[in-house]
Amino acid sequence: MRLRKGLIPLAATLVLAGASGTAYGSASGSRGATDGIRSITPITTVYTYGQKVSAVAIEYGATVNPRTLDTATFSVTDTIYNFRFNPIEDLPKLADRTVTHTYTNGTPGTRADHRSAPGRYVIVELDPADTGGSTVIVSKCPTFLCTVKVNPELPTRVVQRKDVHGQPGRGAGKGPVLARATPRDSRPVTEKPVNQLVDEFTYGSFLSGGMVLPYHYHLPKNYQPGRKYPLMVVLPGHGMGWDGDNLGVQLAADIPATAWLQPRWTGTAEDVIVLAPQHQRVGGAAEADLLVKLLDQFVGQFAVDTRRVYATTVSYGSQLLWEAFAKRPDLFAGGLVTGGFPVNATQATAIAAAEVPVWITHGEHDHLLNVSGARNSTAVLRQAYAARGKTPEQAADLVRYTEYADAAFSLPDYHAAFGPTYEDASILRWLLGRSKP
Repeated sequence: MRLRKGLIPLAATLVLAGASGTAYGSASGSRGATDGIRSITPITTVYTYGQKVSAVAIEYGATVNPRTLDTATFSVTDTIYNFRFNPIEDLPKLADRTVTHTYTNGTPGTRADHRSAPGRYVIVELDPADTGGSTVIVSKCPTFLCTVKVNPELPTRVVQRKDVHGQPGRGAGKGPVLARATPRDSRPVTEKPVNQLVDEFTYGSFLSGGMVLPYHYHLPKNYQPGRKYPLMVVLPGHGMGWDGDNLGVQLAADIPATAWLQPRWTGTAEDVIVLAPQHQRVGGAAEADLLVKLLDQFVGQFAVDTRRVYATTVSYGSQLLWEAFAKRPDLFAGGLVTGGFPVNATQATAIAAAEVPVWITHGEHDHLLNVSGARNSTAVLRQAYAARGKTPEQAADLVRYTEYADAAFSLPDYHAAFGPTYEDASILRWLLGRSKP
């Protein structure tokens, strides 16, 4: 669920094509394409609070000499806009990015060691701590609530400030000049982005009873049908629901979908299948019914360990989790609810009867969903366990609760409890450690 701070009129979202920069397809600056730059490709990464441009790959006509490059060879500017805090009018406002590494590569992609490999591409890595570079923008505002999408025309721009040389021959020297410095030319990106991890997801669509459920899923790189893998179902917030023009944004808008693919987030190297449906905000009961039907099909189609099917949510997605857990508790081994809606007594009774463990997290000063809802959910669920004879200690183990003070958030959106939650790998390991008998 995403409530804009100050209503953004729908008309403001219609100026994006003109405000977001030059369309992909030309590397020329004001001097034309005579300086040796063949293309500029943005590279993106999903960080805690969403996808950002994390690097650019600048292509030349021959192999580049890396010994002549440093972090001052290029400068990069990008939008200051962040859909959580800024009006859409800020999208064309650019600020300098901090260059952290500059090296060569044979493909338009980053290298974990930041070391040069022979190639025609210069990779310019950018500091993720910079304010600028977010790729997610407002999509539509049919009510006072908005949906979001990935910007189809990133406003990232590059300036080449020093000469770029090719590899030298047998003699000494820097090598031939591939492109002269053009410090007055600010160039737009020319290629579609390389979206790290996000591009590895596969699109699918599930139809039942006249309702369509778009989804994306990710299988482990060495997926083997004869093995069994845990399945993580990621249920997004209101703003990441399908609005007809924002397919796949649930992967990019925040960390929960891609975190489960990275040991540095989960604290484990175990392979996990990730399923990320994109709801349509028509109500928890109807959408949970559709979700359960999709899960039944998905589990039958892929090598899922049926003892280890989990669900994790952001905001609105909690309504689907509570309803699905109550409707079909046999499907799930555990759940993680971040910044969510409260459970009702009927749902709590069904969840307690099946003993499906959950961990609820919430921001103390959540400005969209008051923290009282999370506190009440915890109490109602624990009371349901007490009614079934569980001790207070047993109930507290089955229903865990963490409340975050403002200082826990590295970005001051106190509704985004997924931030501090996912930055705590022990919580993710706890969820993956649950298993049905």
